[in-house]
Order: sequence, then structure tokens, then C-alpha cells
Amino acid sequence: MHNTVRTPAVAGMFYPDNAAELSNMVDQFLQDVKVAGPVPKAIIAPHAGYIYSGPIAASVYARLTPVHDQIQRVVLLGPSHQVPLKGLAASTMLQFATPLGKIPVDKPAIDNILSLPQVSVLEQAHVNEHSLEVQLPFLQKVLGNFSLIPLVVGEATPKQVAEVLEKLWGGPETLIVISSDLSHYHDYQTAQKMDKLTSQAIENLRPEDIHYKQACGRNPINGLLLIAQKRGMIAQTVDLRNSGDTAGTRDQVVGYGAYVFN
Repeated sequence: MHNTVRTPAVAGMFYPDNAAELSNMVDQFLQDVKVAGPVPKAIIAPHAGYIYSGPIAASVYARLTPVHDQIQRVVLLGPSHQVPLKGLAASTMLQFATPLGKIPVDKPAIDNILSLPQVSVLEQAHVNEHSLEVQLPFLQKVLGNFSLIPLVVGEATPKQVAEVLEKLWGGPETLIVISSDLSHYHDYQTAQKMDKLTSQAIENLRPEDIHYKQACGRNPINGLLLIAQKRGMIAQTVDLRNSGDTAGTRDQVVGYGAYVFN
């Protein structure tokens, strides 16, 4: 029988592989957030090990708790760290699993976007990719039941990504999640400066100002920024920190930002 479940690749590394421990950890992150502001249509959240980026991710995920029953579908885009690819990679898996359970994949939605030339099935891109996986336990905790449209993004223009997002945009039942960290391995001060500029570019909806060194997920981010411009959306920075603020040393840090779009 063909395997139909994408099993976790980074459980026990990026986050606990024990369900109870994972559940408690995510709950704790969410409880520490003071929630204010409207429920977002789209979010950008970081994807590092939870001790580093969990609190920053929680700052945007906590905003979704009021629509626990409303959001039925999550469109999840993250950059490819393992496999070089052109365009966006879909998966044939019917479910994506975490220690908290299995999430059904929205097959009809994937079939719908496979008609676009920039989308193809590439299972290899999904097997060991953590950028999508680390978002899943947060989604499971704040949303309960939902279906997933997981896409790993390689070399793709903002326009190519925007076209895919447009096709999947839906209404209030659909949430768009972009997974990205910010600057990588600079000293604390340098990272703060770079990440502040990246945050300003996101808030000003200026994809042309975000380059590869500023955000590993710049391709999916820039696609979202293009749509946000077109739809007259407002982007807001909810949290901006780096690993030197959470659990790491300050000589070489990774930046983490959390953003909402309404």
C-alpha cells in the first residue's frame, strides 16, 4: 500500500516528540501572549526550534483563538531548506502528522492549483522539510479541525506565488500562513537593524525591499505582499525578536518576526 501520511521529520529536535509535553509547551507559549487586535486573514510566523522561536510564533497564533470554529482550511507556504526546486511543490500525501495527531490534506484544492505551471508534485521537497512542519502543532492547538494545503516554495517570483495564493484565497474559512525566519547568523545588533528594515518592508508591502539574506522565506512572503497591495490590506508587526532574546547567545543570532495581515 502506498504511504499516504507525511510523518514528522523534526519531532524530538525542533519540538518535543511526546504529545503531552508538546501540547503543554504550545499551551504555555499561547498563554503568555496578551492578545489584542482583529483576527488576521494571513500571518507570517517563524519556524525554528520552539525554545528559540516558539514565543514569537505564539504571538500571532494566539490571535486565531476567537475563530477556532470558523477557519476550516489553512494554506501553508514555507521555503525549501533541503531540496532545490523551481516553483512550488505540492504533496500527494493525504494527511500530515504530528505527535498531536493527523491533519487531512485538501486534495481538491491541490488538484485545482496543479493546473498552474509553477506548481508540481515533488514529494522529496516535503519529506525532511521543517518550515511547514513546525507550524502544524500551533495550528492544531488553536484551530482544532481543519484541512491543510501544504506547499514548499523554491525559486519562484512574487507573481508566481501570488497567483497560487489568489486561487486558494477563499473567504473567512481560509487562513494563509507563511513560514519564515529573518536574518541568519549575524551579531545581535546587526540582526536587530536588518530585521527592523525587513519588518518595515513587510508593513509597507514592499516585496522589492526584501532580499534573500533578510528572510529565508522571502519568496512566499513577497508573493503575499503582492496580493496584500492589490487587496489594500494592512500588515502589522506583532513581535520581532531573535534567538539572542529567547534561548541563544548573542554573537550569532537568527531573527524571528511575527506579522498579521487584515
